[in-house]
Amino acid sequence: MIHRLVYRLHTTLERYLPEQRLFLKSDSETRFIRLRSSTQAIAIVVGSMALAWTILATAILLMDSISAGTTREQVARQQTLYEQRLNGLSVDRDLRAEEAASAQGRFNLALAQVSEMQARLLASEDRRRELETGIDVIQNTLRGTIAERDEAREQLASMTADNGTGRSDEEKLQDTEATVDFLSATLGSTAAQRDEMQSVAAKADKRVADISREKQDLEAQNDVIFGQLEEALTVSVEPLEKMFKQAGLKPDDLLASVRKGYSGKGGPLTPLSLSTKGLPPSADEKRANAILEGLDNMNLYKIAAFKTPFAMPVKDAVRLTSGFGVRSDPFNGSARRHEGQDFAGGYGTAIYATADGVVTHAGWSSGYGRLIKIQHSYGIETRYGHLSQIRVQVGQKVSRGERIGDMGNSGRSTGTHLHYEIRIGGSAINPMTFIKAATNVF
Repeated sequence: MIHRLVYRLHTTLERYLPEQRLFLKSDSETRFIRLRSSTQAIAIVVGSMALAWTILATAILLMDSISAGTTREQVARQQTLYEQRLNGLSVDRDLRAEEAASAQGRFNLALAQVSEMQARLLASEDRRRELETGIDVIQNTLRGTIAERDEAREQLASMTADNGTGRSDEEKLQDTEATVDFLSATLGSTAAQRDEMQSVAAKADKRVADISREKQDLEAQNDVIFGQLEEALTVSVEPLEKMFKQAGLKPDDLLASVRKGYSGKGGPLTPLSLSTKGLPPSADEKRANAILEGLDNMNLYKIAAFKTPFAMPVKDAVRLTSGFGVRSDPFNGSARRHEGQDFAGGYGTAIYATADGVVTHAGWSSGYGRLIKIQHSYGIETRYGHLSQIRVQVGQKVSRGERIGDMGNSGRSTGTHLHYEIRIGGSAINPMTFIKAATNVF
């Protein structure tokens, strides 16, 4: 059975690949090489496989080269967009801060005007009360004068009766006319004073109404100013608060820590208190104090942001290679935990500090090669490994964005790159958590 299958296979091959003879002729003799059908088939198969492998390997190399170039271009574009976004947000943040400062100045001026109007209103009220009291005093004086006059007349009549002398009708008429004249003059003077006081009171009422209307207009204007300030605070503070939350930091604890160690000029903003009598704050005072508290928090967030590693350690175009987590060791292939993020770039690429801090290590460290450690606030430490050159010293204070070294290939490394770590309380965390959290803020 097997012999028959072999025979049929040989017959089929003979049909498509007939036997060939290769003649080799020399001066003395002629030789030939017989190329059987099976030999030709094996040669064709081996040649086809070699050609296919060559095409496949060439395609893989071309795709890898194209992919590497595309990745570099994408990283460069992302870096450019990141910087443009950072610049735009910085300008917008400065404009918001200027608007907030201008609005706060207008608000303080408006509060001063309200206070002045309230003082004038109280003075008008006091004047009106004084006028009303004066009218009452004049009326009481007039009543007393009339009563004294009547009492004097009664005494005079009693004395006349005792003396036995009578008064004529003409004398009585003259006395009555004199009394009427006196009363008319007194009542006219009183009426004139009353009319004058009523005129003053009417003017005071009109002034009170005008001041009340101005106060209402000013309150409406203040409400618009408060709304603009509150909106500006929301736009400025919410992204910062979200950034810290995404990085795994608690904003309340962070603000308390920054406030505790605050050493800037002026200190935290002082709450407003317009009452001098210890009265509870008004609604406007509460809104103003809430805005002041928001401005204070925004200032503290800015201080904390520069002390926290939210920036990129490189500004040139780089490739993100090995990420944070378990990976295959490039030297022995075993599973091993990678406690940072690798950025591959050109030899000597500038490396920058990602936050304000103090250098605690600047030298060789076994597998890290040339290593820099920077201690930041809130128990955060950053590490920069495999450097070709170190540009800082131990104990040196560095600022965010300050150049500290150059990218290299020192230590346990397979190529030029930066090994970047972030540690909190000694434990390594994924650096991309901080970098991605600040994407839409800086």
